[in-house]
Amino acid sequence: MAKFVPQEELSLVDQVRIRREKLAQLCEEGRNPFEQTKFDTTTTSAAIKDRFDEMEGQFAAIAGRLMSKRGMGKVIFADLQDCDGRIQIYMKFDEMAEADFEDCRKLDIGDIVGVEGDVFRTQRGEISVRAHKVTLLAKALLPLPDKFHGLTNVETRYRQRYVDLIANPEVKETFVKRSMILRELRAFLDAKGFLEVDTPILTPFEIGASARPFFTHHNTLNMDMVLRIETELYLKRLVVGGMDRVYEVGRIFRNEGMDPKHNPEFTTIELYQAYTDFHGMMDLVEEMMKTVAMKVCGTLQIEYQGVPIDLSHWERMTMIEAVKKYSGVDFAEVKTDEEAAALAMEHHVALPENPTKGAILAEFFDAFVEENLIQPTFIYDYPVENSPLAKRKPSDPAFTERFEYFINATEFGNAFSELNDPIDQKARFERQVAERKKLDPKSNAQVDYDYVTALEYGLPPTGGLGFGVDRLVMLLTDSASIRDVLLFPTMKPTD
Repeated sequence: MAKFVPQEELSLVDQVRIRREKLAQLCEEGRNPFEQTKFDTTTTSAAIKDRFDEMEGQFAAIAGRLMSKRGMGKVIFADLQDCDGRIQIYMKFDEMAEADFEDCRKLDIGDIVGVEGDVFRTQRGEISVRAHKVTLLAKALLPLPDKFHGLTNVETRYRQRYVDLIANPEVKETFVKRSMILRELRAFLDAKGFLEVDTPILTPFEIGASARPFFTHHNTLNMDMVLRIETELYLKRLVVGGMDRVYEVGRIFRNEGMDPKHNPEFTTIELYQAYTDFHGMMDLVEEMMKTVAMKVCGTLQIEYQGVPIDLSHWERMTMIEAVKKYSGVDFAEVKTDEEAAALAMEHHVALPENPTKGAILAEFFDAFVEENLIQPTFIYDYPVENSPLAKRKPSDPAFTERFEYFINATEFGNAFSELNDPIDQKARFERQVAERKKLDPKSNAQVDYDYVTALEYGLPPTGGLGFGVDRLVMLLTDSASIRDVLLFPTMKPTD
C-alpha cells in the first residue's frame, strides 16, 4: 500500500495536479461541483455558538469554506469558515451514507461545502455540527497559504485581497469596521438634516487646483475629460439652488504620489451647510468625531500605532499662534514679504514659489508645527494665498476663515466659510490658473466660469467641510497604511 503523504508536504505543483484530478473524476461521474446553483442555509457559525442552549440537538444547515481537516479513519474533524466566523464539523462513518463519508475523505482545504446535520457539543466541550450530509459546492483548485505562516507577504496580500480575507480574519474585521464607520457618518449627517447627493465623477476640464488629475477621452463628444479631484464646486452649486444642507460620499482621483497616507483614488466626504461659518463646521467636526468613535470603538480614548489619542478634547489655535508656539517666530509682528523671507532664511525654511508673507507662514507651519499636533487640534485663520475658495477675514483680509484639523501629526480634514463673492472668486480663480500654467505650461487648467455665474445668482453664507474617509478608518482601526483600509489599493503591475 502506498504511503499516505499529508497534502501540506506535497509541492504546490503536485497539490494543484491532485485537485484537478479530483475535479476531473467528479465531472466524469456527472457530479461537477460547479454546476451546483444554490444551498439553503438555516443559520451561521456565530448564531450556533451564540444560541447553543436553544439550538442543541436541532437541525442546522450551514455553508462555507473548509479551513482545516484532520483524521482519516472513522471520524473526520474539519473547521468550516462562513461569513460570521468558524465552527467545527464532525463527520463519522456510521452517521452518514457510506458514499458521502468517502467523498468527505477526498475534500481539500479551501473547498466550499454545504453541511446538513445537528448541533451538539463534543466530549472536549467544543460546539460543533454533526454532519449527516456534506455537499461540495465549489472545488478549490489552488491551496490556501500555509496554515502556520498564512499570507504574510504584504504585496501579495494587497494584490490578492480575496486570499488575504480568507487567511487573515483580522483583515475582514477592518473592513467590517470601515463599513460601520461609513454607516455612522451617514447616520450622523442625516440626523443633522443633511441630504446625500451624487455629483459628476467625469468633468469637462481641469480646474485650477494644485492637484493633478487623470485624463480620459469621451468618444461621442470627441472631448477630453478629467476624473474629479474634488466634489466641492458642484455641491456648492446645489446650495445656490436652495439645497441648504448637502453631503456626498465620493471617490476622488489624483494623479500624484503614493505612500502610506496616499492612494491615487480615495474616498472623501464633503458637506455644505447654508447660514453657518467655519466655527459652525468646527463644532460639527468635534461632535461628529466623538459620536462616530463612540459608536464604532466604544471609547474616546483610542490608541494609534502605540500613541494614545484623546478624542474627548480638541485644541484650537490660529496658524500664527501655532507657528509662534513651536518656532518662536511671531508673524503678527511681520509687516512685509521681505521681512518674512529674511526670517525664512534665518530659520532654514524653504521659500515658496511665490514668497509672500502668507505663503512663507504656511511653510513655517509645515516645518515646525504639523509634526507636533498629536492630539486633536484645529488650526484656523489660513493665509489667503493657499485658500482660493475661503472667505476672507473681515478684520484682516490677508487671512481666511479656514481651518484644518490634525491628529497624530496628520491632516484629517479641511473646512472654511465659503467664499460667496463672485468678483473676488473670479479674480482668485484667474490668478490660480495663471500660477498653475506658469509652473506647468502644458497644463490645460481653466477657470470654472459657470461656477462664478452660479455665485452671481447668490450663494448664502455657507460653511463647508471635506475630510478623508480612509484616514479616519486608519485611525479608528489602528491601521498603519492606507492600503490596509482599501480593499483593492492601486498596485504596480507585476510585469
